[in-house]
Amino acid sequence: MNPDNSNLYFVTSEEHSNGRSTLEVALEAIEAGIDILQMREKGKTRDELKALGSQLLRVCREKGVKFIVNDDPFLAAELDADGVHLGQEDAEKYTIEKTREILGGEKMIGLSTHSVEQFGDANKKDIDYIAFGPIFETRTKDYHIGADNVEEVLGTAEKPVIFIGGIDMKNIDILINKGVRNIAVIRAITQAGDIGGKVREFKERISL
Repeated sequence: MNPDNSNLYFVTSEEHSNGRSTLEVALEAIEAGIDILQMREKGKTRDELKALGSQLLRVCREKGVKFIVNDDPFLAAELDADGVHLGQEDAEKYTIEKTREILGGEKMIGLSTHSVEQFGDANKKDIDYIAFGPIFETRTKDYHIGADNVEEVLGTAEKPVIFIGGIDMKNIDILINKGVRNIAVIRAITQAGDIGGKVREFKERISL
């Protein structure tokens, strides 16, 4: 991730893809210009994730897109992914130190945070980016934290910050107007009728 650029971070979710496969959705999103792809599939076995991850990684490498595995640093290492993304509970199971040991120093580690306090702790850790959210109401979480702390987070960030949670074209300007240029999206892309068109629309907004 280049912290000086605007980054569109796409998180896969077959269960929210209107009957389309993750591979189908991801290929369209990659072709349209996403910057980072995280494979996040809660309903698949490890073998299924490994097979899907191999396919996604190949295409991401061809197109210059960063490929991130959700939750599992061992799977990320097996696939030779660009990195792993950990939730707060994952980071208790796999400490940042252990994750760095598994992946090596060149790979990316991202960490989810859900409050200013968690963000402050993450700022001090040996990680490469921080996700902050869910900002807006979303089906993937049963809570959201709102946008009130966005400027405080940006002002104190020592690493790139990715804002996530219910972001769509109806509310993205709230974040853009606060200085946000890195966003993560799930359903606004997976459920779009025109995936490529939606990706390009998001990229245009965050690149202004």
